[in-house]
Amino acid sequence: MYALSERASTFLEVKEKERCLHKPARKLLTAPPSLMEERGDKESVIMGDEQVDEGKNHERQNIQTSRSEKGQHEEEHAEPEEIGKEKGMGIEETKKESELEAEVRLELRQSASGFQTGFIRGTDLFGYVGIEAVLDQMRRKTMKTGFEFNIMVVGQSGLGKSTLVNTLFKSKVSRKSCTPDYEEQISKTVKLHAVSHVIEEKGVKMKLTVIDTPGFGDQINNENCWEPIVNYVNEQYEKYLREELNINRKRRIPDSRVHCCIYFLPATGHRLRPIDLEFMKRLGKIVSIVPVIAKADTLTVEERQEFKERIRKDLTSNEIRVYPQREHDEDPEERLLNDRIRESIPFAVVGTDKEHQVNGNKVLGRKTKWGIIEVENVAHCEFANLRDLLIRSHLQDLKDVTHNIHYETYRVRRLNESNMNFSELVLTSWPLKNGTDTCETESQL
Repeated sequence: MYALSERASTFLEVKEKERCLHKPARKLLTAPPSLMEERGDKESVIMGDEQVDEGKNHERQNIQTSRSEKGQHEEEHAEPEEIGKEKGMGIEETKKESELEAEVRLELRQSASGFQTGFIRGTDLFGYVGIEAVLDQMRRKTMKTGFEFNIMVVGQSGLGKSTLVNTLFKSKVSRKSCTPDYEEQISKTVKLHAVSHVIEEKGVKMKLTVIDTPGFGDQINNENCWEPIVNYVNEQYEKYLREELNINRKRRIPDSRVHCCIYFLPATGHRLRPIDLEFMKRLGKIVSIVPVIAKADTLTVEERQEFKERIRKDLTSNEIRVYPQREHDEDPEERLLNDRIRESIPFAVVGTDKEHQVNGNKVLGRKTKWGIIEVENVAHCEFANLRDLLIRSHLQDLKDVTHNIHYETYRVRRLNESNMNFSELVLTSWPLKNGTDTCETESQL
């Protein structure tokens, strides 16, 4: 027993010693850091430094970009007008192109419904086609054949109708001028006289027909004095319609339709007379009327402006149509031009065919004791505006409105009345019942 106890004690002592020997080894294993841990710590420190550096660089980049943005902003403020102009021009061009493309596409859809259509711009073409040469072809053809323009002047005697027509075309084209030994007589009834001239200017020929209306408004009783004029206008439409409905039509139908009617208002300074209202109300439905204030030099500038405003109010309140009509404007650009014209209607005009010396230059004008009234000077009268409207800017539009609107309205009404039976269309014999006569001459300008 004693031996066993000694062996057990020695065994326990040995085990105790082994435990004591293993304890410092464990401390050594846990206490010092390994090589991998040291490397990981170094890498984490390095990456932290890199992140700090990247943050600083990012801040520097932000500062630089903010400075560059400020510089660009200052440059934009330094040249705002040029940039604005370029952008404005670019926007306007793109708007115009888009509007034109939209209009063309709409026309293509309306004209060719059921067919595949497309719009090709000039920039999309492979090369030069030559479509623009059509304008030159049309110009050459028009210069060969010429064109017709028929103008009617209406107003009481003594308002200067013949003088104004001569001034418009700078030649003797009125009835008085081409009638030898002419004597002024007040007609008992309204008679119409048509005088035709072929005028040539720079190779372009125009057959001008001036229809005068002597006797209008000169009687004590002017009841229904507009009926011969209305009948004449309708007879010209009837004549053109008859030519259109012929089986064997002429290659070019003579056009005697009235393209424009200049109505002369006396410079009273008051308001429109009942005869003026009644005439323009009836004629405005079948022909383009342009009202003018005759012999406007008898009014002061203030009186003229007040008179024009009263006339415009009377025209609006009585629903009288005068040219150019607002509903016939085709596009915004044309509307702007016509709005300026509508603001000037009626035109205050002065006519003369005599020339005078003004500052060494010959001018058309009326000589008075206090000076010379220059006809073509806009500061003196509005003759130049009337001439530009009738000849230089709206002559073709006057013809188009006559054909597409006034004549078309008459044609539809006549065909509906006859129930499409063309044999019932009867044309009044020529010369007309109202005593219209013709006189043709040729003048070269």
